[in-house]
Amino acid sequence: METFNFPTISKPPLNSRASSMAMEARHLTALLKLPRNIRTRKLKLKLKLNLPYPKKPAPPIPLLRTVSRLPVVKSSAHSHHHDHSHADHDHGADDHRDHDRNHHHHTVHEENQHQHQHQHHHHNHGHCHCHDGGGAPLTKPQESFLRFAERIKWADLANFLREHLELCCCAAALFLAAAACPYLLPKPAVKPLQTAFSLVAFPLVGVSASFDAAMDIVGGKINIHVLMALAAFASVFMGNPLEGGLLLAMFNLAHIAEEYFTSRSKIDVKELKENHPEFAYVLDVQNGNFQSFSDLMYHKVPVNDLEVGSYILVKAGESVPVDCEVLQGRSTITIEHLTGEVKPVEKDVGDSIPGGARNLDGMMIVKAKKTWKESMLSRIVQLTEEAQQSKPKLQRWLDKFGEQYSKAVIVLSAAIALMGPVLFKWPFLSTSVCRGSLYRALGLMVAASPCALAVAPLVYATAISACARKGILLKGGHVLDALASCQNIAFDKTGTLTTGEFMCKAIEPIHGHFSNNEKETTSCCVRSCEKEALAVAAAMEKGTTHPIGRAVVDHSIGKDLPPVSVESFENLPGRGLLATISSIEPAFGGGKPLKASIGSVEYITSLFTSDAESKKIKEAFSTSSYGDYFVRAALSVNNEKVTLFHFEDEPRADSLDVITSLQNEGNLRVMMLTGDHELSAQRVANAVGIKEVHCSLKPEDKLFHVTRISRDTGGGLIMVGDGINDAPALAAATVGIVLADRASATAIAVADILLLQDNISGVPFSVAKSRQTTSLVKQNVALALGSIFLASLTSVLGVLPLWLTVLLHEGGTLLVCLNSIRALNSPTWSWRSDLVELIHRLKSFVTGGNYQAVPL
Repeated sequence: METFNFPTISKPPLNSRASSMAMEARHLTALLKLPRNIRTRKLKLKLKLNLPYPKKPAPPIPLLRTVSRLPVVKSSAHSHHHDHSHADHDHGADDHRDHDRNHHHHTVHEENQHQHQHQHHHHNHGHCHCHDGGGAPLTKPQESFLRFAERIKWADLANFLREHLELCCCAAALFLAAAACPYLLPKPAVKPLQTAFSLVAFPLVGVSASFDAAMDIVGGKINIHVLMALAAFASVFMGNPLEGGLLLAMFNLAHIAEEYFTSRSKIDVKELKENHPEFAYVLDVQNGNFQSFSDLMYHKVPVNDLEVGSYILVKAGESVPVDCEVLQGRSTITIEHLTGEVKPVEKDVGDSIPGGARNLDGMMIVKAKKTWKESMLSRIVQLTEEAQQSKPKLQRWLDKFGEQYSKAVIVLSAAIALMGPVLFKWPFLSTSVCRGSLYRALGLMVAASPCALAVAPLVYATAISACARKGILLKGGHVLDALASCQNIAFDKTGTLTTGEFMCKAIEPIHGHFSNNEKETTSCCVRSCEKEALAVAAAMEKGTTHPIGRAVVDHSIGKDLPPVSVESFENLPGRGLLATISSIEPAFGGGKPLKASIGSVEYITSLFTSDAESKKIKEAFSTSSYGDYFVRAALSVNNEKVTLFHFEDEPRADSLDVITSLQNEGNLRVMMLTGDHELSAQRVANAVGIKEVHCSLKPEDKLFHVTRISRDTGGGLIMVGDGINDAPALAAATVGIVLADRASATAIAVADILLLQDNISGVPFSVAKSRQTTSLVKQNVALALGSIFLASLTSVLGVLPLWLTVLLHEGGTLLVCLNSIRALNSPTWSWRSDLVELIHRLKSFVTGGNYQAVPL
C-alpha cells in the first residue's frame, strides 16, 4: 500500500454530541429497515475562488464574530517497503512493501481555539482584512481605525448592510425612482422627493463603501473600492448626491451579478467536505472473524481516526469514508462526483472502492486500505484547494500591476481636473452648458479602474472546474499555460497505452537446468523447474504494485509451490531485484541461503562474469521458443539456473483514438518511451498508431530523452505515464500527466495533472482545454482593455454622465465574466472550430432545434 504524503487537511469541528464518541452498540437488524432505494444527492463540483487569489484561503465567516479555528489534523505513517525496476520489467521506486511487514501509525490531534476575526470582502475581488484571520494581517493604523469604528458601531452597521444584499437592491430602486421623478411628477414635488429618496438610499450603500475605502486608505492601499468611494462622495460634495448614490448602487449590483456568473464556474470543495461523513461505523471484530449478520456490533469513529485495516459497515445511501476493499456484501456505487464517471458501478467481494463513493443500495462490510488523508476524496479536495491558490502568470502580473495602476489613475484624474481648464478651457465645476473638469476627472477615475482586468483570469478557474468534472485534476492555472505551449507528447507503454494487466503466458527454463541427469544450457522439460522458478519469483514480488510483479503473484495463486522465504532484499532501479532466499526443499539446497535476481534480460546477463557463459545465455534468450513477441523478465538463482518469464499485455481500447486525435487535431509530435524490448514495444506502437518509439530505456534514459527533446525542439513536452517508475521523467517534463489510480506517492507529488479515471481519454481533452483557455484569456484581456478605453474616453470627453460611465465600465466586467464561463463548454482544437460551433448554436437558437457539441 502506497502512502500519499499530502499536506494536512482540516475537517470542520465536530459537534458536542459527535465529539463524545460514545461507544454505542447497535444491532444490524434495525438497519435492515432502511429503504433500499434511497435517492442520493448528485454533487456538482463548484470552485470557490476569489480573484485575485488570496495568499491563504479565507473562509466566508461573518464579520466581527467569535469563531472556532478549524481543527488541525496531524498524521504520520511509517511504512517499510521495497521496490524495484528494470528495463523489460520496470518496477517503480515505491512499489513494494517489505513482504507485508508494514507499520502504519496514524495520530490525530485536534485542537479548537477561539479567536476574534474581522473580515470583509467585496464580492468577487478577494479584498479582505482579517484580524488574526486567514488573510493579510492588519497594519497598526488599520487596527486603531478598526477599534474606533467598532466603538461607534460603524463596522457593525457596515457588516449588516453588506450581508443583506436586498438593502442594496432597495437603494438602487430608490435612486432610479428619484431619477425618474422629473419625468413623472410636477416640478414643485421633484426636488423634495429626490432629496428624501437620496437621504434614505445613500446610507444603505454609502456606509459600507466608506468603511471599506477608509480601511484601505489607512492601510496604504488604493484599489477599485477606493476609486468608487472617492468618485461617489465627490459627487455628493459637488451637490449631486443622486448621481453619487446611483454610482455606488450600480457598482454593487454589477458585482452581485458578477458573483452569480462566476459562481457557475467554480468547484465547490466545501460541498464535497460537508457531504462526506464525519463518522464511520467500525465493526467490533475479534481475531478477524465476523459474527452472524444479525449480531454484528459496531461503534462510531471519526473519519480522521480510521486506521488501515479497520472493518467498516457502509449502509445504503451513505458515502464510503476512505479507500477500501469489499469483504462482504454486494452493492452499486456511484463516483460521478469524484471522477465524472456517470455510469453506476457494481461492486462485489474483493473489489476496491475509492473514498467518497456513494453507496446506492445494499449494505457492505469493507476493509480500510488507506487513512482519510491518503484517500481519493481527500486527494481531490487537497489538490483542488492547491489549484485555487496557485496563480497563473497573468494573475501574478496583475497583482504587481494593479495597485500601481490605481495610483496612476488617481494622478491622471487629478491632472485632468487641474489642467482641463487651462488646456481645454473646461470649467472646473459643471455648468448647464459644459461638464466641468472635476466631473470628467471623477468619470475617468471610475472608468479606468481595472475591474475587468482583475476578473480576466477567471477563465482559469472555469477551466479547472470543467476538467474536474471530467475527472481531471490540475495543480493550478499555470498548468494550462504550460500545456498549451507544448508541441511534443511522450507516452509510457505499460499501464498507460496498454491495460497494464499482464498475464503470464509461459515460464521457460533456458540455462543451467537438469534434464535426464545432465546439466543443459538450453530449455528443459522438467515441470519442477518451472514450479521452483515461479515460487522464487512470487516470493520476491510479494506485495508489489507493478503490473509484472502482480502478474507473477497472480500466476502463483492456487498452485502447489515449494515454500520460499526472502531473508534480505535490495532494489536496483532500472535493473531489477536482488534477494537472499532460502527453502527447506532439496532443490533449493536444503535450507542454505541462495542469491536470486529477477529483472531485465540485460541485467541478468550482466551478472555472469564469464564471457563464454554470458554468450550462451544471450544465445538462449535469442533462441527462445516464444520469440520476442511477449514482454520478458528473467530470473537467476545463484548465477546457475536462469528462467525466462513471458507476459502478454494488450493495448487499451481508447489508445488508438487518443493518439489519432493528438496527431491529427492537436498537431503534436507523439512518441513512446518504454523499457520493453524493441519487438514488444513496436507491436504496441503499431496497434495504437505511434511511429516514433524509444525502447529498452532505464528510468535515467527516459529522463535524458525528456530533457533532450524539450531542449532540441524548442517546444515543451508532455509526459504521460502510469506513475510507476516514471517520477523522474514526469518531474522533468514541461507537464507531467499521471494515472492517479496506479501512481505512486512520488509520481502524484511531481505530476501536474492527475487523471482520476483509469484511462487516457482525458489527455486530448486537457490539451484542447488548455488551448481554449489561453484563447479565452487573450479575449478577456482584449475585452477588458477595450471596455476601459471606451469608458475612459467617453468620460474625459464628457459624453456620458457618471452613473452611465459606471454602467459601461461594469458592463465590460460582466462581459469578461460571461466570456470566461465559455470555458465550461467542450473544448475545440482551434478558434475556427469555436467559430463554427458558435454559428451552429446561433442557427439552433433561431430555428429552435437542439444542438449539442461533440465532446472530446
